[in-house]
Parts: sequence; structure tokens; C-alpha cells
Amino acid sequence: MVSYVFNFSFLERTWTQFLMGAGQTIVLAGSAIVLGFILGVVCAVLRTGGGRVASTIVGAYVEVIRNTPLLVQIFIVYFGLPTIGLRLSAEASAIIALAINTGAYSSEIIRSGIESIARGQLEAAECLGLSRVQVYWHIILLPAIERTYPALCSQFVLLMLASSITSQISAQELTAEANIIQAETFRSFEVYLVVAVVYLGLSILFRAALHLIGVLAFVRRRRLGTPL
Repeated sequence: MVSYVFNFSFLERTWTQFLMGAGQTIVLAGSAIVLGFILGVVCAVLRTGGGRVASTIVGAYVEVIRNTPLLVQIFIVYFGLPTIGLRLSAEASAIIALAINTGAYSSEIIRSGIESIARGQLEAAECLGLSRVQVYWHIILLPAIERTYPALCSQFVLLMLASSITSQISAQELTAEANIIQAETFRSFEVYLVVAVVYLGLSILFRAALHLIGVLAFVRRRRLGTPL
């Protein structure tokens, strides 16, 4: 019978590395979420009301991103852009690749919300004399984002977890730091158990932060007490 003795003594000297890695993960994921959300909104608007050409281009972008591995997309940005003279750091490449990826998924989520808006609401807005911009902003886009916000939150948390893949291009996030610590201590089991716990904590933190943003952003839901 094999007996394994757990040893977490390495945490005494490496906890700062885990902390820095977690902080970098928050920066990478947070930046990609903001950029990806903006890209997703723009793509959803173009696909639903931007004409045939814009809709086709956005549709092709979404299909390409959704049907190729995230790791390959990261490699294309990090190793491909330098071939055309655009050199970026590992962290910048990671943010761009993650934003492009989450933008495609977010656009489809938001598009489903836009298409769920009842035609009668649009007719009522037109009867009230609202401009096209006002109709799209207040009657279509904001309610669509509100309806799909829970799905967006789940997608953003998945993005944060997927950011671990960026360790493959030496982005110094949590998993990359864990790989370094594991190579120094040879305590693979313990190191990755710690990483799993930290990622669990980050998931809870991100969900709490996104919930708070939803409470502040969607006044109607807050008044009605509707869960986000």
C-alpha cells in the first residue's frame, strides 16, 4: 500500500507568488471581460441591425472563434502578429486573444436578448415619438443586456478560468506561477491543489463582483427584487 504524505511547507516562502499570480489573473480576465463585452455588444448590434454585409462578417467571425480552440487563437495572436511587425507582450497578447474569444460568445448571448424583444414594444416606442437611437438604446439594447446578464456572468467566469491557458505563452498569471513553484518544489499534487482552491476563490469573487455590478446597473430588477 502506497502512503502519500502531504507537505504544504512550501507555502511559507511561495505564498506571495501565488498572490501575484492571482492578481495577474484578475487583471488579465478583468481587462478581457471589459473589452470582450464591448466587442460583443457591437457585434450583436451589427448582426441584428447592421445590414446583410455586416451581419455576414460578424457571423463568420463568431463561427470561426466558436469552432477553433482558444489555445490556437492565443498562439495566432502571440506568434502570428510579430510576423507582420506587431510585437506584443505575453500579457497584451493574452488580453487581446481572450477579448476576441469572449466577444464572439457574448455577441451571441446578447443577440438572443435583442431578438427576444417583442415587436409590440418597438411599435409603442415609435408611437411615443422616440428617435431611432432612443428606441435602440432604451427599448432594445438595455433590456436585452438585462435579460441575458446571468448568462453573460457565467461566460465571464468561464473566461477567467480559461485564462489559465495563457500560461502557455508565459503570461505570468496564476497557473504560470504554479508551474514555476512546482518545478522548484517537486510537490505537484499540493501545488495544484492550492491552485484549485485559489481559482475557486476567484470564481466566487468574480460572481460576487458581477452580481454587485448587476444590482447597481439594473434599477428595475433591484426595485422588483428580481434575482440576477
